Amino acid sequence: MLRHRTLFLRESAAVALENIRSHKLRSALMLLGVILSVSTLIVVISGINTYIAKRVANMGSNVFLVRQYGFITDIEEFARAVRRNRRLTWEDYEYLRQNMRLAKGVGAEVRTNGKVKAGRENLDEVSVRGVTANLADMDVQEVASGRYISSGDNDHRTTVAFIGSDIVKHLFPKEDPLYKEIQVDGRWYEIVGVAKPLGTVLGQPQDAFVYIPIQTFLKYYGEDEQSLSINVQARGPEWMERTEDEARMLMRARHHLQPEEDDNFGIIASATVLELWHNLTAVIADSMVGIVSVFLVIGGVVIMNVMLASVTERTREIGVRKSIGARRGDILVQFLVEASVMSALGGAIGIALAYLLALLVRAGSDIPMVVPLTAVIASLAISTAVGLFFGIYPARKAARLNPIEALRYEN
Repeated sequence: MLRHRTLFLRESAAVALENIRSHKLRSALMLLGVILSVSTLIVVISGINTYIAKRVANMGSNVFLVRQYGFITDIEEFARAVRRNRRLTWEDYEYLRQNMRLAKGVGAEVRTNGKVKAGRENLDEVSVRGVTANLADMDVQEVASGRYISSGDNDHRTTVAFIGSDIVKHLFPKEDPLYKEIQVDGRWYEIVGVAKPLGTVLGQPQDAFVYIPIQTFLKYYGEDEQSLSINVQARGPEWMERTEDEARMLMRARHHLQPEEDDNFGIIASATVLELWHNLTAVIADSMVGIVSVFLVIGGVVIMNVMLASVTERTREIGVRKSIGARRGDILVQFLVEASVMSALGGAIGIALAYLLALLVRAGSDIPMVVPLTAVIASLAISTAVGLFFGIYPARKAARLNPIEALRYEN
């Protein structure tokens, strides 16, 4: 019995594929809606969220930031924060560094935009950052050659620099920049290290920077004018929330805040960035779901119409099958299998198209397009379900045909 049922399903699938082959144009139009919906769904899932998580929201290994301001999207809230929030100082950094018990490390950085020059070449709007030595263990920047800023550099306020690959590309295109001098805002620094390239994020270059010792930065740019960013590294992902709570408690105590008072500082973690991103893109996501749904409905309606036409074309065949013993359920299953196979084929083509688009985008940009297996499985399941749903009416119509009237039918 099981063998007979398996053979029957195979024959039904073969009939469906033969119908697709013999009516190529009609089949292409029939599957177009399913193909577009599946490929659109997979491309959206595979690309942008991975990109945001890996490139935009990546602050380092289990790192969150304590800053003067957090992420603020409301203009009134921002106005209140400007009046309320205090500039973070070196003393704030030292207080957290000495008192945090859950953190693996506490570092600090401060940044501005500056002008960089070497020989006759110069670059404007370069990110100039003063950093503590332990940011080497937290930052997304990695050393390609030379070394990072050291504790000794900070202790002695030395004029050394760790530079990004864009600086090398523009100012030292044909030579090794190590131990050469570079001018930053009119002051000379010796290059002691070069970072591995990061590329761009949302079109913005990430390698046009110069790191200098934070104490040197504060000496030349003024300690009273700068607000530090304090980088806190948790012991692992499972420690992030507790470490953030500890940092918040210590900062509130440091700033003498009462229980009913709001924070006058901000804490920014990767989860915060991702949450903001998801909130900002909720409308876009809803729109994409709507578009995909429309494509699926259109594809399903077309499949239903094609199956109805197929029932009409094969009326005599149905009559012959019923006259030699085929049951109503057999006819019903046959047409449902045909509709499902057609729809699943459209889903498979859509998945292949999505893979191709992902490869093209990944080759032509720095967006890490990754097609997740869950999206592939979900797309195949959805496309097959669409075929089943919209194939029910034609299948029932075929199953209910009177065998005598069907045998009399003339095409």
